[in-house]
Amino acid sequence: METNKTTLRKINVYGNPGSREAYVIRDFLKRSVVTFEWVPVAGMAAFRVLFPELPAEGSLPAVELPCGRFLFNPSVEDIACNLGWITKPKHKEYDVSIFGGGPAGLSAAVYAASEGLSTVLVEREAIGGQAGTSSLIENYLGFPGGISGSDLAERARQQAVKFGVDILLIRKSIKAQFIDEKLHVDFTDGNKIIARSNICSTGVEYSRLDIPEEDKYLNRGVYYGAGASEAVLCADKHVFVIGGGNSAGQAALNFSKHAEKVTMIIRGDDLAASLSYYLLVRIKKKKNIEVLFNSRITALNGDDFLEQITITRLIEGTEVHYDTSFVFVCIGGKPNTNWAQNTAIVRDEAGYLVTGGDLYKPSFDKQWDMSFTPAFLETSVPGCFAAGDVRHNSVKRVASAVGEGAMAVTFVHRYLHEKY
Repeated sequence: METNKTTLRKINVYGNPGSREAYVIRDFLKRSVVTFEWVPVAGMAAFRVLFPELPAEGSLPAVELPCGRFLFNPSVEDIACNLGWITKPKHKEYDVSIFGGGPAGLSAAVYAASEGLSTVLVEREAIGGQAGTSSLIENYLGFPGGISGSDLAERARQQAVKFGVDILLIRKSIKAQFIDEKLHVDFTDGNKIIARSNICSTGVEYSRLDIPEEDKYLNRGVYYGAGASEAVLCADKHVFVIGGGNSAGQAALNFSKHAEKVTMIIRGDDLAASLSYYLLVRIKKKKNIEVLFNSRITALNGDDFLEQITITRLIEGTEVHYDTSFVFVCIGGKPNTNWAQNTAIVRDEAGYLVTGGDLYKPSFDKQWDMSFTPAFLETSVPGCFAAGDVRHNSVKRVASAVGEGAMAVTFVHRYLHEKY
C-alpha cells in the first residue's frame, strides 16, 4: 500500500441513483482520500449508450480505474486490490500487531515503527476508523482551520509507511488465539501472522436504530456515519441527522452547506450535554438547521428507496411524518470486540476491553487469574494492550485516542524487554 493515494488520477463511479452498492464504493473512496467522480446512470442500457465499445456483459455499479479499465459491480476489496493496496504480510512474526486503523491504531503504528519495532497494522475496512468519516475535526491540536478525518488519517498512514509499518487493508480474521504467549491470527484470505505483543484499537461502530424495515433501507436512504461522500448529493434536500454528539453536530453543519434544511433528532432535551460548545454555537446560528428534542425516529417508508420517515415526539406521544431520502445515523456506539469472546480478555457488560487498574474492580476481578500486574493500558492477557474508544472508560476524543496509541507503545517496549 505504498501508493500515494492523493496523486492517483481520478476514478469514475457509474451507478443507479440510490444504489446501496454504489454508496459503499463512494464511502470507501471518500474515506480513502481518493479523488473520484460520481456519474448517476439509469441502468445498464444508459451506461451502454455512454460506452458502446465495452463488452455486453457486466452490471452496475461500474468503476473506471485511472488506467481506463472498468470493474463491474466490484467489492471494495476488488477496488483496493486493483489499486495495489492489498499486500501479503512481509514477515511471519512481528514485535507488535495493531488491529484497527483509526487514530489510536495509526498513532501506535507510527510510534512503534519509528522506535524500531517490527509492526503490522491490520484494518478491516478503510484507514481512519469512525473518525475517518468526519467531515471536519476542528478541536485537534495543530490544525486551527480544522482537518477532515480522512485527510488526518491519510497523513498518518503516510507517516506509518515511511517508518516501515506493514499495513494490511481489507483484512478479516477467522480465528485469533494466544499460543505460547503470542497472538496467532488467521485471515480469511489464508494468510497468517504471529505477534509477540498486540495493541487492540478496533474502536466502535454506530448503534442501529432497531426499527422495522431498517435493513431494507440500509444504504438506500438510511446511512450509518457522517456521510461525507453524500453531502454534495443532498443539494436542496431535507436531510435528517440522528444523534447529538460531536460527529452528529459536525455532520449537520457539513450538510447545511448543501441541503435546503437539516434536522437533528435527539432523545434528550439539551444538546449542550453531549456536544462541544463551539459546535453548539454554530448550530444555533445556522438558519437551515433545526433540532427536534425529546424525539426519535420510529418508522421508515418507501418502495425501493427511503421516501418518508415517522418521528415520535416522546413527551407528547404524537407522530409526525416527513418526506426525505437522507437519514444519517450517528448515535452511540458498540465496541468491535467480538473477536475477544473466546479469549481470556476481560470485557465489560457493553463489550469494551477492561485494562489496568480497572481489572481489580469487584465486577471484573473474578474474571481473570491475577497472575501479573497489568500496565495502565494492558488487558487481562499479558502483552495485549487496548487503546482508544474500544477501551473501558476511555475518553471518546481523537486527541485522547492518539495519546493512548502512543502510550501503549511505551508499555509494549517494557513488556518485550522484560519478556525477551
